[in-house]
Amino acid sequence: MKIELPEQEFKYVTENSLECDSETAFVLTNQNEKYLQNAKKNYAHSIIDIKDIAEFFGIDKIKIVGITGTNGKTTTASAIYSFLLDLGYKVAMQGTRGFFMNDEVVEGKTLTTPSVLNTYKHIYQAVSAGCEFFIMEVSSHAIVQKRIEGLSFELKILTNITQDHLDYHKTLGEYIAVKNSFFQDESNKLINKDEPRAAFNFKNAKSYGIENSATYRLIAYSLNNASSGIIQHFKDVVPFTASLHGFFNLYNLMAAISATHMLTGKKLEEVCNVVDGFAGVSGRMEQVCEVPNVIVDFAHTPDGMQQVLNALKEKELLVVFGAGGDRDKSKRALMGRVVASLAKKVYITSDNPRNEDPQEIIDDILEGIEDKSIAVVELNRKKAIEMALNDQDKGEVVIILGKGDESFQIIYEENFPFDDREVVKNLLNIK
Repeated sequence: MKIELPEQEFKYVTENSLECDSETAFVLTNQNEKYLQNAKKNYAHSIIDIKDIAEFFGIDKIKIVGITGTNGKTTTASAIYSFLLDLGYKVAMQGTRGFFMNDEVVEGKTLTTPSVLNTYKHIYQAVSAGCEFFIMEVSSHAIVQKRIEGLSFELKILTNITQDHLDYHKTLGEYIAVKNSFFQDESNKLINKDEPRAAFNFKNAKSYGIENSATYRLIAYSLNNASSGIIQHFKDVVPFTASLHGFFNLYNLMAAISATHMLTGKKLEEVCNVVDGFAGVSGRMEQVCEVPNVIVDFAHTPDGMQQVLNALKEKELLVVFGAGGDRDKSKRALMGRVVASLAKKVYITSDNPRNEDPQEIIDDILEGIEDKSIAVVELNRKKAIEMALNDQDKGEVVIILGKGDESFQIIYEENFPFDDREVVKNLLNIK
């Protein structure tokens, strides 16, 4: 990807050594330093360290907010983005769902945190569009691979730390250390006070919480008809209402409300007044159909699944789920155990098997299910969803986990069109 930068001695910059030429400077990052000699062979105009190029992209002209955590990054980022827009600010957001500016979709889905130069490009676009804030999700992979090099954050936010990505980080301890490493500097921080694994530099740190005392604390809440609550911030005690369901979303809302209050300096009451305008994120606790009741959610970790199913614990649940291939195998049995403990019946199927045998993935999940009589195995995801819908009785909820708003299924290296929501609508003849 070449990026044109006007008024420089070079015309373009790139991270790709193959794109280098006499007009194109090679931007050296932690990820591409092994290709430095190749860039020189391709007659790169010059070599520029990523930290020395930030000023060309106007990074100092915008307030960058970075959000990390195992679960909740996308919802929290989207809520902050929504609140700031409703308060009258110009805002950009980059993350799992894509790149958005001022309520417009600029780019579709990509990596949670793209390459560092791609992020710089998005910031450059945001600055050019007059944005005051740039909200971004920060993955654990991006922290290790230094895909956030050269960025100066106005605020860093921690949602939570539970098990995920142990295919990459190897141990839970290493994964926890990576997440916490993001919070060791003296920048402004907003930490989930109820997260026992959090370790951070206390300087310039504020907190939010429900169970423990915090800078921003939820002192009362209701989960009837979506959610509502009362936040205490020192002497301010302010109510809010929201359209999001589930106890876990109270944490996402608390993080977003607290962050927006910190970033803008607006009265807490003004911030809380715009909370109800946030409709949530596609594919997160998304009700595809009310009668029969069918819900799709992106949850793909043991903790994430437990949070979602607990939000519906008053109902009898028929749960369709699988696990991704070429990913953390140690969480599969845990996922099976969690779902089996909260569901009336489970339908174990393929998720994104990638290069793994789908049956072997399912066998790993089954190891966590003690009572096999409640489990049905069906490799074909569409058929598994159809079976659950056919078995559903009045008052029961079919919940389909793992893929959320994904519009494809990854088998080997190919993406095949597949959207859980569209499958449900077709099976139920919903237009």
